[in-house]
Amino acid sequence: MSIHYSIRHAIHPADSKTYDTAKLREAYLIENLFQPDTIQAVYTMYDRLIVGGAQPTEKPLKLETFPTLRSEHFLDRRELGIINVGADSKVTVDGEEITLANKEALYVGRGVKEVLFHPATSGETFFYFNSAPAHKANPTKKVSLDMAETVELGSLENSNHRIIRKVLINSVVETCQLQMGITELQKGSVWNTMPAHTHDRRMEAYFYFELPDDQVVSHFMGEPDETRHLFLRNRQAALSPPWSIHSGAGTSNYTFIWGMAGENLDYNDMDKLSVTDLR
Repeated sequence: MSIHYSIRHAIHPADSKTYDTAKLREAYLIENLFQPDTIQAVYTMYDRLIVGGAQPTEKPLKLETFPTLRSEHFLDRRELGIINVGADSKVTVDGEEITLANKEALYVGRGVKEVLFHPATSGETFFYFNSAPAHKANPTKKVSLDMAETVELGSLENSNHRIIRKVLINSVVETCQLQMGITELQKGSVWNTMPAHTHDRRMEAYFYFELPDDQVVSHFMGEPDETRHLFLRNRQAALSPPWSIHSGAGTSNYTFIWGMAGENLDYNDMDKLSVTDLR
C-alpha cells in the first residue's frame, strides 16, 4: 500500500496550555508530509480533516483508502482538494488526466473511485492535499491561478504585505465544506494572518513552503490569552483547532496553504482580534 497514515485526536484548550514544547509538536505539528514514492496522510479529529502529501518519483501513486475510513475507496464519503507545490505534474481522476502547474489546484468530488498522482517528467513532484467529509457529489474542477479570487492585504511597513489567492472556495468552485487557498508573503514581509483571529465554526491547517532550508517560521497558536508557538521548516504543516489563533512570522518571506473544514463556507466568518489583545 502506497499510503501511510496516522491519527491526531482533538485536544481541549485547557489541556493544551499545559503542554511543553515536545508535546505541542507531537499534537499539532506535521513534519514529514513528503516521502519519496509514498502518500503521507494525517487523519485529524478536527472536523475529520485529512492533511496529506504525495511525492511520486518513479511511478504513479494511487490514493488508497485505509482502515480508519471504513470505505472501499478513499472518496466514497469525502471530497478532496489538491494543490501542486512542485514541478508541473499530472493527476488522473477516474481515467481523466489533468495537468497541474505549480500552485494550480484541483477539486475532486465525492464518489470518485481512483486518483493517481504522477511523477513530473522534469523536476521534483510534490502534491499537497486536504480532504473533508462530504454530503453530496460535486464535479471535479481544475482551478488555475487566474481563476482564483485574489486579494492583496497588509503593508511592507507592518511586515505583512501578502497576496491571498482563494482557489477552492465557494465563489470559485462548488464544495461541501472544504476550502483552500494560497497566501504569498512579499519580499521584506514575514507576518501572516496578523492581526489574528479565531473561528469556532471551522478548524484550519497551515502548510508552509517556499521557505529556504536554513530558515524557519514561528507559527503561533493557542487561545488569544494563552498563546504558544511552533517552529516549522519548509514543507511542514500545523493543525489549528477552532479555538486557536493561527498566525506566523518567518525569518524570511515564504508561502503557505490554508485549508479549512467545518460548519460553513463563509470565508469572512471570523472573530477578529487586536494585536494588543494577544498574550
